[in-house]
Amino acid sequence: MIRYCFDTDVVSTMLKPHPPLSLVRRVAGIPPGEQCTTSITVGELLYGAARLDRERLVEKVRTIIDYAQQVLPFDRAAAEIYGALRAQLEAKGRRLAEPDLRIAAIALRHDLTLVTGNVRHFARVPNLRVENWLEVPAGS
Repeated sequence: MIRYCFDTDVVSTMLKPHPPLSLVRRVAGIPPGEQCTTSITVGELLYGAARLDRERLVEKVRTIIDYAQQVLPFDRAAAEIYGALRAQLEAKGRRLAEPDLRIAAIALRHDLTLVTGNVRHFARVPNLRVENWLEVPAGS
């Protein structure tokens, strides 16, 4: 049963040469079957690596995604949530960036907790559970 969906900033932090130990420990404490990311995040990561023209980084992205996580698609059920959510947020003047809105719709569709450093952005989304694992715990 999947419980956590990792946003782009969390996965990209894990790809760094020296990711924060607190994040590594937290991710390692979650069974792989409870972890996922989205096809939107994979696309953003591959775009970033390709834009930098770093083939090794592209391969590293592919490897970490293949090894560690299930990738959830933006399917019809997520699209239904996306459409209603986008209209709701725009009506309130609280727009969300397109990729973030699609990631939120996927997380809502699967009833997942979204793990992200962008809590402020995602806090606009009703009923979306959000946790920030990039914050350094007090006393660390």
